[in-house]
Amino acid sequence: MASKTLFQTVRGALTPKATARNEAGGKAFAFSPRHALAQYAATGCLNSTYYASAETQLEKVLELAGQVDVKFVAQTALYARTRGHMKDLPALLCAALATLDAKLLERVFARVIDDGRMLRNFVQIVRSGAAGRKSFGSAPKRMIRAWFAQRDDAAVFRASVGQSPSLADVVKMVHPRPTDAARTALYAWLIGRPYEAAQLPPLVQQFEAYKAGQTGELPDVPFQMLTALELDRAAWTEIARRASWQTLRMNLNTFARHGVFEDAAVTRELANRLRQPELIRRARCFPYQLLQAFQAAQDVPAAIRDALQDAMEVATQNVPAFAGQVVVCPDISGSMHSAVTGYRQGATSRTRCLDVAALVAATVLRNNRSAQVLPFSDDVVACSLNARDSVMTNATTLARLPSGGTNCSAPLRALNARRAQADLVLMVSDNQSWVDSHGGGRSTATMQEWAAFRARNPQARLVCLDLQPYATTQAAEQADILNIGGFSDAVFDLIATFAAGELQADHWVGEIEKIEL
Repeated sequence: MASKTLFQTVRGALTPKATARNEAGGKAFAFSPRHALAQYAATGCLNSTYYASAETQLEKVLELAGQVDVKFVAQTALYARTRGHMKDLPALLCAALATLDAKLLERVFARVIDDGRMLRNFVQIVRSGAAGRKSFGSAPKRMIRAWFAQRDDAAVFRASVGQSPSLADVVKMVHPRPTDAARTALYAWLIGRPYEAAQLPPLVQQFEAYKAGQTGELPDVPFQMLTALELDRAAWTEIARRASWQTLRMNLNTFARHGVFEDAAVTRELANRLRQPELIRRARCFPYQLLQAFQAAQDVPAAIRDALQDAMEVATQNVPAFAGQVVVCPDISGSMHSAVTGYRQGATSRTRCLDVAALVAATVLRNNRSAQVLPFSDDVVACSLNARDSVMTNATTLARLPSGGTNCSAPLRALNARRAQADLVLMVSDNQSWVDSHGGGRSTATMQEWAAFRARNPQARLVCLDLQPYATTQAAEQADILNIGGFSDAVFDLIATFAAGELQADHWVGEIEKIEL
């Protein structure tokens, strides 16, 4: 008889062999260069994360951009900006394209570099030399000049908020050609050169008159342009009323400090704006940003906090109801307590990966009332949630659970222990599993447990939603497994398509490759 020790039956024996070690030292599967680039683009903010520095991310992205087809670099930049709503990584990929293929850059430039902040990000990255060149060259300069030409005077003026570089620095670098006297005066005003005041665009004239005390009428400009001035409560109230939806969401505490919410009628007006569905959708707001605002807004009236909860319901109402039984597994381990957009001195988000994972779980539960939620760290953590509670309430409950190490196989092992049935398992994590990497076996524990689970549920599908810019996973890409990165609401559409069996074997990368340039 053959040796039972040597040839013992091993759960998941036919699972693929692990090909890498993750950042925590655990067994893992390395992404292909295309998938890794997409992962970094959808989750990276060029800030330090729990396991990787900003410099490491920069080097890795540029390395990956040089390993894949240049068309895919352009498609990834478009995906990350238009569907993932990212800022830093799309600008970096455009800067890389300036060196790799200027013609491809020109095809995506206007869609990726779509506002003043994105333009300044692009210019800053190019001028740093980090992407391979310090000078713009004729083609990128032409694209930037076109960016100015495609915007009216008021739009250019409003885009002048921000420094390092400022919009004035950009004007000095590329010398956009003015087409009339108003634009000539505006460019001169921006860069501090002499100009004819009477020829300035009307909005700039109003701004200058207000600064000089020549009028009490508040100009319709970004409030950052006014904060250095002495403003009374009436002025701050007018600023709040005129603010864009995103500006209102981001500055609730500022408006509270300046007495805006002392007027009940104004409070009702602003609360109604915060919960207005069309404004929420137009703002391209991450659902987690509403959670962030809710967490931060401690000194505002209850009506404003209620409006933020209503806004969350609107922002997540398009999350689909998945067919069959759903299990969602939010990772609540120690590494998930890091800021979701990484650490940057003076600009670190208070929202953690944990908060986003909890929010995803609560959102799925809200729209799939029979879903099971299995939070995990070293093991599954017991938690009772009410599907009828608000997304905010359930997300807060999950985020307060006790933490530990990372064991991505724990929820699958728990499901197997009770021989559970399910059609879709959604894991929300940073994929840095290490607790379950010390046993035997050639594969990861996650793949071994998934093989056992799928033997019992042959139609089941596993989605691993990764929130951090790393290049490995616990579950190898195959027909029944989707690895996807990001924390915008766009990921829910992909999950629904995959759960319905409508995504091809190339999954996420294939979706990016379909993007028209």
